[in-house]
Amino acid sequence: MTRTRPPGSLAHTACCWLARGIAGLWLTVVIAFAGLAPAQGATSDDDAVLHVFWSVDCPVCVRQKPWLDGLEARFPGLQVVEWELSRTDRHHALFQEMAEARGISAHYVPTLMLGARAWVGDTPGQRAEIEAAIAAMLAGDAEPVAPISVLRLPLLGEVEHATASVLGLTVLIAFVDGFNPCSLWVLTLLLGIVIASGSRRRVAVVGISFLLTTALIYGAFIAGLFSVLAFAFALSWVRWAVALFALGFGLVSIKDYFWYGRGLTFSIPEAKKPGIYQRLRGLRQQDMSTPALIGATVIMAAGIALVELPCTAGFPVIWSGILAERDVGRAGFSGLLAIYVLTYLSVELVIFAIAVAGMSLGRMGEHHGRAFKLLGGAVMVALAGALALRPEMMEDLSATLILFGAALGSAAAVMVAHRLISAGRA
Repeated sequence: MTRTRPPGSLAHTACCWLARGIAGLWLTVVIAFAGLAPAQGATSDDDAVLHVFWSVDCPVCVRQKPWLDGLEARFPGLQVVEWELSRTDRHHALFQEMAEARGISAHYVPTLMLGARAWVGDTPGQRAEIEAAIAAMLAGDAEPVAPISVLRLPLLGEVEHATASVLGLTVLIAFVDGFNPCSLWVLTLLLGIVIASGSRRRVAVVGISFLLTTALIYGAFIAGLFSVLAFAFALSWVRWAVALFALGFGLVSIKDYFWYGRGLTFSIPEAKKPGIYQRLRGLRQQDMSTPALIGATVIMAAGIALVELPCTAGFPVIWSGILAERDVGRAGFSGLLAIYVLTYLSVELVIFAIAVAGMSLGRMGEHHGRAFKLLGGAVMVALAGALALRPEMMEDLSATLILFGAALGSAAAVMVAHRLISAGRA
């Protein structure tokens, strides 16, 4: 789908929040789908005409074209009319008019319109729905088989299917990315050291400064990745390169669950940790003014963020690649990036709130880091496979949820089996 141009302990707490967060995401989606309602659209006199608005630089449109080319032969009496939008602006007014009549926005291609109905994107479910609607209309049925639906999401209201899929994918990836063992280790160590000063104000100043700096650097890193990939995805092999990178990153993360820190690993190097400890301890100086404390935290956070980038690069690369494959525009990317960074920070914000409220914090143990590595690695491998083999899966919110659920469920099963085997050996 392409946007048209122009128009107790911390460890225990973190694990609990992981389980609650995943359950909350699933609950949100269940609520969303419970609120499915028919979209209102205007009727049309050309019920036997399928209007297709598309673009030559849209990979989803190109993938959809062979299926479209066979519709007229399979459904005698149907006329497929194609309107290309990228090489001329003559059809944009028609696109806008027809979209408004059907209660949708004229922003994305491919958009298919049949009578009073419209579909945005291309998924197996949509194809089946379109074919059923065509058959019903040619048979003389007054109403289509299943009215087009929009999602009514909590807080967001009505959201088009195409928008919901990319928004849901962004939230899911960012949430799993937020349980990054490198970032959580640094944050818990930092807050634990500052808590020892006994000053809640100092904890708040250091925590906020650290999180804001992390968000800015991480956001700038992802924005740079997207700029490169948005240009490079015009080359067919780049999608495979991104998928292979994500696959390798995910497999190394899974390896770290069984052999933590051995061989190739995307973690903070042991040689860098003494320097990090030293810089963190400097924030306990009682005679440091607030501006000096903020400045020291920002400088330290920037340095640590650069050191841990190899540990956090996997999900941003594959997420940016997915958006580039869909050809999301820069304006749309900016909004999605803000959602990604806020969702990514949600885990750390919970930890920060616990530290400020209770002035006590445990540290993340190695076994928790290994568990996060396995969960993240399993999701990354699943996303890599979908990007390479079935990219259309991620254009459907329900298919995306199934993908994430299967990956997280498999990782949980591996952890249970590993613990049972380890207990049996003991």
